[in-house]
Amino acid sequence: MQSVELIEIPQRIDWKKGERMPNGLKVLATLGEGAFGKVYKVEDNKGTVYALKILRLWDVSPDIRQALVERFEMEFRTGQIDSPYLVHSIDYGFIKGNPYIKMEFCPGGDLVSMLGNKELNISKVASDILHGLHDLHKNGKIHRDLKLENILFKPDGTAALTDFGIVGDVDKRKTGTDFWGRPIQIFGTYAYMPPEASDPKARKQTVLPTRDIFSFGVMIYQLLTGELPFGKLEDHDDLVNYQKRIKVGDWDRGKLKKIPDGKSWKELLEGCLKPDYKERIQKIPDIYKLVPNIEKPEALNRKERDSKQIIKGARLRVMHGDGYGMVYDLTDMSNQMSRLNITLGRQKNNQIVLLDPCVSRGHCTIETDLERLHWCIRDGQWNRDTKKWEVSSNGTYVNSTEVKASGFWLETDDIISIGNMKFRYEQY
Repeated sequence: MQSVELIEIPQRIDWKKGERMPNGLKVLATLGEGAFGKVYKVEDNKGTVYALKILRLWDVSPDIRQALVERFEMEFRTGQIDSPYLVHSIDYGFIKGNPYIKMEFCPGGDLVSMLGNKELNISKVASDILHGLHDLHKNGKIHRDLKLENILFKPDGTAALTDFGIVGDVDKRKTGTDFWGRPIQIFGTYAYMPPEASDPKARKQTVLPTRDIFSFGVMIYQLLTGELPFGKLEDHDDLVNYQKRIKVGDWDRGKLKKIPDGKSWKELLEGCLKPDYKERIQKIPDIYKLVPNIEKPEALNRKERDSKQIIKGARLRVMHGDGYGMVYDLTDMSNQMSRLNITLGRQKNNQIVLLDPCVSRGHCTIETDLERLHWCIRDGQWNRDTKKWEVSSNGTYVNSTEVKASGFWLETDDIISIGNMKFRYEQY
């Protein structure tokens, strides 16, 4: 779908239980409300129940409305990714100038309500969340607000990711319960944020999969122990101390020893909660191998996979940013130009010209072998004038790994981050 330019002036909306919306849906209840929006439980004329999220544009300053609508549209598209581990977006539209998303209703509540439930199969929940994150990441999406409130349970018990960031205030105090069901207060999103998320100099690291991986570790620790890994978080003083402990990786390992199977989760948590994103586990499949008490699918390494698959070519698919949805066939381009390297950047003499302002003039180079079966990406390009290899200003990343000038061998479904753009590397 293309971004909609706002024309109609948003009008105030405040539906009550039993009222019908202009689109024919009947309001059954209010599920949640935040700074920018509201979520309703609704049903259609056939009695099918949905969740409907509406963006309250009438409460928003006119100068930021268009930007919020574009984020809202992106949320809708993310919900259309084909995955049973994501809450599915069904319809998008406007009511009285305010955009809405109709989505599947998850009757099982969220993970906050499951804290302290001894019947909760944490291994199964962890597995479901990881599947959802993997489906997001391979489509070029980073959740960036992963927390207990954003994990819902579908009718079959599957834990599914959703994103209520657009209808919530990330600074609002959230009420939850501790391991024994007692009410507690936490500062919502801050509890799950890795060090780079609060570092203004580390903006490019906040859109890498490792941000979600850190948040996943916090959630699992919370499900296991009923507490946050870096201490209590009830007021501003707690927040300062909490963030200090995050920066040095000082999480409470002792509590794992006091719970059944606690030791079996230690390696996973150590890998997810590393303060340095470069030392953190880099890929979701690598975390999945560490989840205890679940059957692991047989994984194929690159050599085994390639021996079972006839590879004809490779391509880059734009998953986020300028030119969303475009496909660049690397093999075809390489054959037509009779060259083994393809350059990407803002300068017009690149084989793939990228208009993103955060992309360098000569950002990176993708190279292949004579048979064009394997491809390598290198940060930067050869400058003929200076006769030097010059790296990019913002860096090139594959999944969460920073690519050096020496290069990085690509594999199917790798996500390449260049400026604000994300590409998926595919073999066919």
